[in-house]
Amino acid sequence: MSEAAAVVRAFRPNFLILAPLCAGLGVAVAWQQASSPSLLDAVLVLIGALLAHAAVNLFNEYDDFVSGLDLITQRTPFSGGSGALPEVPSAARGVLAAAIGTLTLVIAIGLYFLWLRGLPMLVLGTAGVVLVLTYTRWITRLPILCLLAPGLGFGPIMILGALLALGARIDAMAIAVSVVALLLVSELLLINQIPDAEADRKIGRRHLVIVLGPVKATRLVASLLLGSYLPVVIGMIMGWLSGWSGLALLTLPFSVWIVTRLPRVIDQPAALNAVLGANVAVLLSTLALLIIGLSL
Repeated sequence: MSEAAAVVRAFRPNFLILAPLCAGLGVAVAWQQASSPSLLDAVLVLIGALLAHAAVNLFNEYDDFVSGLDLITQRTPFSGGSGALPEVPSAARGVLAAAIGTLTLVIAIGLYFLWLRGLPMLVLGTAGVVLVLTYTRWITRLPILCLLAPGLGFGPIMILGALLALGARIDAMAIAVSVVALLLVSELLLINQIPDAEADRKIGRRHLVIVLGPVKATRLVASLLLGSYLPVVIGMIMGWLSGWSGLALLTLPFSVWIVTRLPRVIDQPAALNAVLGANVAVLLSTLALLIIGLSL
């Protein structure tokens, strides 16, 4: 594999759909509010979200390689990184350069919206950049923050930031939707830490799978995953969300299967991978269905 191919692989392109879906929720809420965002601004919001996710991935790939974690991690299709740098170590500098370049583009888009919308963009934009820069190296050593940071980044920061960037307002609908994303993304990162726990422990990380142990962590996974449907139900009851938002509830039976199956397979790698794959599918489907419901 060439250095250029290793850099592209380090972007983890298969997983980059998550950011446009989360930002897409912000666009859908803005549309529901009848704020009529411009096409250019909507496209820039989606591109900025995609680049921010890519920057997190690239910094994570570089830091995991430099720390030695990549050399002791048992990779799965859903955890442990791309494996690009252990295969092509000479590409490390290129991955770091791509991370810095990608984050620079995110900041440039953020500065445009800061100029367009004013200081409210500064708070969420700064928080997003800080998360990108600190997640792998520092936040993964703080259990509660490690759990919440991914959800905050892809949920309130990305969704509410998209709303402000599009000139829309933050209301109960926006908050309900951002909480759904917060819970789902935090759950995604938590469940994907289960196969990596022993390797993470060896390099000094301290996330909740390490602190609680895998069995107790599966209970927290269940609480987050099933709890992510509550904002939709409450939002519909309170009139914050339209009845069409209930489309997101179609994935609930699959989530029930995940949380009942997970504790039984934490020591069975092949079966665990199947659950991790189903979890990714449920998360992406739930977000997509919620976007469709909001748009209708």
